[in-house]
Amino acid sequence: MGTNKNGRRKKSTGTGNGKYIIGSAAAVLVIIAAAAIAIWMIFGEMDSKDKNQNPDNGQQSPVQETAGNGQADTEAGTQPDENGGQSDDGTDAEIKEIMDSMTLEEKVCQLFMVTPEALTGVGTAVQAGAATQNAFDTYPVGGVIYFSQNLQNPDQTRKMLSNTQQYAEERMGFPVFLSVDEEGGQVARVGSNAAFGVEKIGNMSDVGSRGDTQEAYEIGSTIGAYLRDLGFNMDAAPDTDVLTNPENQVVKYRSFGSDPELVAKMAASELKGLNGQGIIGMYKHFPGHGGTTADSHEGYAYVDDTLEELENGAFVPFQDGIDNGIQVIMVSHISCPNVTGDNTPATLSEMMITDILREEMGFDGMVITDALNMGAITAQYSSSEAAVAALNAGADMLLMPEDFQSAYKGVLSAVKNGTVTEERIDESVHRILEVKVAMKGAENDN
Repeated sequence: MGTNKNGRRKKSTGTGNGKYIIGSAAAVLVIIAAAAIAIWMIFGEMDSKDKNQNPDNGQQSPVQETAGNGQADTEAGTQPDENGGQSDDGTDAEIKEIMDSMTLEEKVCQLFMVTPEALTGVGTAVQAGAATQNAFDTYPVGGVIYFSQNLQNPDQTRKMLSNTQQYAEERMGFPVFLSVDEEGGQVARVGSNAAFGVEKIGNMSDVGSRGDTQEAYEIGSTIGAYLRDLGFNMDAAPDTDVLTNPENQVVKYRSFGSDPELVAKMAASELKGLNGQGIIGMYKHFPGHGGTTADSHEGYAYVDDTLEELENGAFVPFQDGIDNGIQVIMVSHISCPNVTGDNTPATLSEMMITDILREEMGFDGMVITDALNMGAITAQYSSSEAAVAALNAGADMLLMPEDFQSAYKGVLSAVKNGTVTEERIDESVHRILEVKVAMKGAENDN
């Protein structure tokens, strides 16, 4: 120690050693606190895990684990339905919202697929401009079907279809069906016109004779690709008639053949090719045109088959399509007197559409009639009568009535006088919108 001037030792002030003592104590406290926190975290986490895993505590962990394949478990709102698919609650809600905003007149318009001439009143439609837009404002039909006279070349067709789709979506907020008969072979509105420069497809009878489902798929894909490029979204194909009458000239070259199982496989493959290109196809002509001798384009046509014979023959491709989720089936004007007990065309027969196609065969998709301007209908029924009868039989979309205005007004009058219920109209509009909403969703995904 140092001394002062008087020889006494200086008193220690404690400022040196005191600092060391305080610093050491603080360090010890920090270490103790850190250890306590670590211990609390460890035991707290274990307790949390126990609570989350304990089935008796009435709570589940808010953390959603992922499955081993990297995909999240099914979440609320997308639970699989009883058929094993995802719930369509979202689609139903969207359709309900659309339908709630529609007038009765708009709903009835959606039931019709007509030619552009019937819609606009022009002689031959090769473009879509003011007349088409004005027509859609008044009559927002569900579909437009085109024929050879409407299709001149690729650029003209693209512009016409693009404008038509634009007018329809501006009017209603969802797509219009833009359809064509493009089977290949003798029925090819686009393929038969050299100006389009597309691959020429042979008769389906020849394709069927080779029995190559891959060839059928490639045909569907080829047709689908050029139709999509032009702006179509629907094709009245493939033909799924089973050729059971060798004398039949109507579908002789359009059918894949006389073996129901072969026709089913070939049709399914062609449809898959069409669908893969974004084109909605349809099976036709239920209950089957392959057993007739007469042509329903000209007048009365029938088959003698019993229901059992149809189930083992002409129905086979249709049943296969239904079992595999086909969206659209076209019903023909063929009469089946040994099934229904009368000569009513299938398009107007509640037994054929509702009792057999829907209830017995299980089809709940969209039913479209064959053209209602064909002889089998016009020889016996007015446009109004045929439209009302088809709806009451269970059809959803009315193709090409002889007089669109008369048919449209006839359906409206039938609803107002109670001959057709508004609930029946809503059923068909819902089925039509199911296809359109799915189609719009697929387009958005692409």
